[in-house]
Parts: sequence; structure tokens; C-alpha cells
Amino acid sequence: MSLFLAKPTVEYEKEYLDFYHEWKQSGEPMIPWVIEKDPSDFPRMVKSLLDSEKGIGLPESWVPDSTYWLMDENQRILGVSNIRHRLTENLYNCGGHIGYGIRQTERRKGFATKLLNLSIEKAKGLGIERILVVCDASNIGSKKTILKNGGVEDHDFVEADGNVVKRYWIEG
Repeated sequence: MSLFLAKPTVEYEKEYLDFYHEWKQSGEPMIPWVIEKDPSDFPRMVKSLLDSEKGIGLPESWVPDSTYWLMDENQRILGVSNIRHRLTENLYNCGGHIGYGIRQTERRKGFATKLLNLSIEKAKGLGIERILVVCDASNIGSKKTILKNGGVEDHDFVEADGNVVKRYWIEG
């Protein structure tokens, strides 16, 4: 199966809405955070994603980020990744450079490993030499995905609510 990363575009509105609604109906947290964006005005949502990459219209203390959609040869969106161009203190502790997620019906098929691998290549293209990727300690699937992509464990971060965040570095 041929998989590739695509930048957000209005051309894939139908495919994205299918992805979005499946995730929304699952009731799971929307990860990465960019899939929480309301797609009801789809061109506006796409523009905001592309503007974020250029650092346009970001809230104070936010960093530029690039969003990509993992697609198959049928142009079905299987997952989303979001690459933060640099780290703030919060991203260093519990966000990392790359956030990613695979739609529920496509999990356990190796797509997360491929999505992270392709995202690492994009991060390298941005000049990020040491890439931080994190996951909750309870997320065994993400831990395995990160390790398969060369993640080296660093110290954990414990959030205020007691959630343990596992932190991994990948050399670019």
C-alpha cells in the first residue's frame, strides 16, 4: 500500500470530513490537537493550518507548526501529524515536536509507525536535529511506535493531574 503525507488542502474536504466525523463519533480525545479545529468552514480551517506553518495568527507563546494528512493511494485520510518547529517549556515537558494520530478503524495496521517515520523526515527537513516525541505512559501502542522509529527514552514528566508523560528523543 502506497502511503504519503499531504498538506491540508480544500481538494480533500470530503476525505477529511469522513476522517473527522469518524474520530468525533468515537468519543476519543482528538490527537493531535489540530483535529479539534472545527471544519464547518473548511476553506477557513485549511487556511488557518497553512498560516500556522508560517507563524501567522498564532496565539502568544505558540510556535509555528506544520500539519500533514497521512493518505493512501485511494486518497483516504488515515491519520494526521502535527510538527512543532521548536519547543517551548510546555512542549519540552509534555508535547514534543511531533503529535500524531490514526483514525480508529485503521489502527493496529502499522500506519502509526509509517506516519511517525514520514513526520520525522519532515521534521528533519525543517532543520530539527533532535526530535522529541512523547506519549502518555498508558499508551502502549504509541510507546511501541516511537521505539520502532528509534526513540531513546528520556526522563518522564508528571503532569499536575498525575498523568505520566513518557519522553523520547529521535536523532535527526
